Amino acid sequence: MLTIQELCVRYGRSAAALHDIRLDVPDDQVLALLGNNGAGKSTVLRAVSATLGLHRGAITRGEIRYDGKRIDRLDPAAIVRMGVVGVPEGRQVFARMTVEENLRAGGITVSSAIARAAARNRVLELFPVLAARSRQRAGLLSGGEQQMLAIGRALMSGPRLLLLDEPSLGLAPKLVERIAATIREIHAQGTAVVLVEQNAMMALSVADRVVALDVGKVALSGRAAEVSDSEELRRLYLGGHAGGADTGGIHAGKPSRPAQRRSLPKWTPSKGRSLPGWTR
Repeated sequence: MLTIQELCVRYGRSAAALHDIRLDVPDDQVLALLGNNGAGKSTVLRAVSATLGLHRGAITRGEIRYDGKRIDRLDPAAIVRMGVVGVPEGRQVFARMTVEENLRAGGITVSSAIARAAARNRVLELFPVLAARSRQRAGLLSGGEQQMLAIGRALMSGPRLLLLDEPSLGLAPKLVERIAATIREIHAQGTAVVLVEQNAMMALSVADRVVALDVGKVALSGRAAEVSDSEELRRLYLGGHAGGADTGGIHAGKPSRPAQRRSLPKWTPSKGRSLPGWTR
């Protein structure tokens, strides 16, 4: 379905963000992109969805194909119409619009009223809370509810490939479990998924295949079941947030080495100077 070949990306005049990335996403799988901050995970999604320009980024080499057609020269709207839809990091719902209006906005590219109604029913089955909040402004929803709305809005266009950027970010462990279950259900209903995550434990629980990035390069790839116990995967996550809240590492029962805490020397004002409320 999705094929990326020798992809290189640069932001402005800075060093390259991606170096010769190659990966394939079959139409019947969930692919997890793992890596620490700055590894290039979100950049891959931006390149696929043609939103690099919004971040002063550009593809300098390589190509991206979807169903055999080259898409790296298309605009974002055209890519959505082809069935590739993204959910950006940070939810980014339309805060002043109601839940129902957000969902309508997600289905704006769908011309068939029957298809829009079917997509809406699908979203409300996945996220019943959105039905109860349909007239509420999106900005007043909790973080977890906003994430559900962001995913639901993307599903309104009936995507064949869903790009999820850090869907568990900032959520409590129980909500992370709920998002993971939702990703499994979306995939079971016939939608392929590319999942960008720092919570490796959650990603490994839903993914068929895993690609781990390190400083803009593919450092590890393989089936999730095969790489889950990989020492290389643990190495890539040293100092990161692989286990998420309360997991203690990539695998339950296998805590990662705790990050060393750096202590700062006690600060004292320079001689002759004072701060408000401070007396010498």
